[in-house]
Amino acid sequence: MDKYISDIFDEMRETQTRFIAEAAPVLIAISTEIAQCFINGGKLMIFGNGGSAADAQHIAAEFVNRFKMERPPLPAIAFTTDTSILTSIGNDYEFNDVFIKQVSALGNENDVVWGISTSGNSENVVRALREAARGDMKIVGFTGRDGGKMKGLCDLLFQSPSENTARIQEIHIAAAHIICQLVDEIMFGRFAG
Repeated sequence: MDKYISDIFDEMRETQTRFIAEAAPVLIAISTEIAQCFINGGKLMIFGNGGSAADAQHIAAEFVNRFKMERPPLPAIAFTTDTSILTSIGNDYEFNDVFIKQVSALGNENDVVWGISTSGNSENVVRALREAARGDMKIVGFTGRDGGKMKGLCDLLFQSPSENTARIQEIHIAAAHIICQLVDEIMFGRFAG
């Protein structure tokens, strides 16, 4: 078991090394887009399934509450938190509509929509991104592997450099934390003005 654990850490380090080498330009672009959205009075809407749903909620909390610095709350919504909306749409229509209906109801052209799918092929995420494009919203995607169907739908796409779902998710939350910190610095800190 010691070797098994050591191999997992080796894979994590290899993925992190690729992430560090490749990620800066897209993370800067995503952070700048989100900061501009907030400055322009827009909101951030985040969604995904399973672990990606948990990440969406985690990221929204970092913006609404605070990340590292004291600053005003920022408008971010995780579409996975309202069980009445999720279950009514899933029951009356289908689960693939749970995010598209929320984008349609709540999204405006000043907003940023952030879809998370490790495969890039989650149908409910893909449908919501297509709806966001029809509404002229900026689209951010977090995927892994080859980007899947999301690759052609996003204005800005971050692809975790792995095929392993666990490694993809670990990199996603690290990248999200970097984005949270950069947005804070762009709006209120060292990169403001």
